[in-house]
Amino acid sequence: MPVRRRNQVLKGKNGGMQLLLTDDVQHLGKQGDLVEVKHGYGRNYLLPQGLATVPTPHNLKLLELHKKRVGQAREAKLADLKVMSEQIARVPQLTIEANANEEGHLYGSVTEADISKTLKGKNLKVEPEMVKLEGMIKQCGLYEVDLNLGYDITSKVKVMVVPLKQDKK
Repeated sequence: MPVRRRNQVLKGKNGGMQLLLTDDVQHLGKQGDLVEVKHGYGRNYLLPQGLATVPTPHNLKLLELHKKRVGQAREAKLADLKVMSEQIARVPQLTIEANANEEGHLYGSVTEADISKTLKGKNLKVEPEMVKLEGMIKQCGLYEVDLNLGYDITSKVKVMVVPLKQDKK
């Protein structure tokens, strides 16, 4: 009678080893996929890096619980982003003051970070990566800026760039 070892690696239909991915691996699969890889790749890279594990019933159960928790966290994040999108839609326009000459040309430019900082001043947690400018803003005027909040939730905000008021001496 053959002795069966604990956590023995299962062989796939092509002779490779079957592993359960614990993280997304490019060109192989997503988290939770059961994949078949060559023994060396699994033994020398996937298992030591913690990218995969042996597909035992216990590990499969843990993965299902983890997927459920990730799904709940994603739903909560989506709800927060939708609320923030509605709050941004209620903002009539942002006013950003910048150094400019008499013709309205800016000495610098208004960047994603400036827009993000102004929105954060209104208690809206918009990161600079979320602001999508088509080009640099180098003149005073009214601009409509797209915001990509994540999870395919977008919003628009109007930005008014005005010259910095200087005290006349």
